[in-house]
Amino acid sequence: MPDLLDKIGVFEARLAELENKLADPGVAKDRRVFAELGQELASTRSVVEAGARYRSTRAGLDEARAMLDDPDPEMKELARGELTALEQRKVELEQELRLLLVPRDPNDEKNVVLEIRAGTGGDEAALFAADLLRMYSRYAEKQGWKVDSLSVSDTGGGGVKEVIVSVSGGRVFSRLKWERGVHRVQRVPATESQGRIHTSTATVAVLPEAEEVDVHIEPKDLRIDVFRSSGPGGQSVNTTDSAVRLTHEPSGLVVQCQDEKSQHKNKARALKILRSRLLEHEQEKQAAERADARRGQVGSGERSEKIRTYNFPQSRVTDHRANVTLHRLDAIVQGELDELLDAIHIHMAAEAEKEALGA
Repeated sequence: MPDLLDKIGVFEARLAELENKLADPGVAKDRRVFAELGQELASTRSVVEAGARYRSTRAGLDEARAMLDDPDPEMKELARGELTALEQRKVELEQELRLLLVPRDPNDEKNVVLEIRAGTGGDEAALFAADLLRMYSRYAEKQGWKVDSLSVSDTGGGGVKEVIVSVSGGRVFSRLKWERGVHRVQRVPATESQGRIHTSTATVAVLPEAEEVDVHIEPKDLRIDVFRSSGPGGQSVNTTDSAVRLTHEPSGLVVQCQDEKSQHKNKARALKILRSRLLEHEQEKQAAERADARRGQVGSGERSEKIRTYNFPQSRVTDHRANVTLHRLDAIVQGELDELLDAIHIHMAAEAEKEALGA
């Protein structure tokens, strides 16, 4: 990473510029601009602070190398020990900086609406969807994030057909955005008497949580239906019309919420999901237009829909995009995702850089 210090210097200059802007009373009056600059300040400061640690480590390495020429054998031995520790520290800091220097996505600071749905595989797929929810919930807990359930459709046997939750905290979308796609599990179901391995899937959607300022919904475009909540098998679980179904007529998107006993709360939750889906819909449309234009120049390079495989017999997790395999499945499904997410983020950043250069 020969130009790493140059990149750090750019962020140091930007940090000073942001601090000056935020000190301007005129900027503070515009709450939205002030919030956006504050978020950029936080991420820029993270790079600058890591850069300071990197500079200090490199300076320490230079000093330790100079000590190798000391005529005192004890000083030489001390220098060798310091060199080993500092070289390892330098590698760790370069990894940290590679992640921090990934081009900023305007949605990175947003909270997310996380949707998990059982795919192919029947009851086993529903159990796998529930496993994924626990995995992300435990990871969120380790990060100090908050998870709120928005909608759940369970199977009654520990599995879920569909679950939607909001995850809020620091840079949630930045960490989870590459989790969207088809996840595949290979394992022997508890009900399998012959010990045969079954393959099932679940889909994960990670939507940046949209605020009203991001997506404006015209009241005339929204059809609101209310009805009684129902449980497994269709039996009524509520004596009032508290469930809410929202239909956004221009896009055809439909959202239904019935988990709360209050119609008002169900409508608020449904609006949160709808706004996030509309935001993603618009962003996907723009991305598709860019991709179509690029394919016209460089040809098609479509990838398989499947992004990751969880193989229980081999205790193996493989991410097919980054070509990363980890043999620590038990820890990963317990929410220890950082090693896997870091590898994927670095890979995706490299792909984005290649695409930008080739575009």
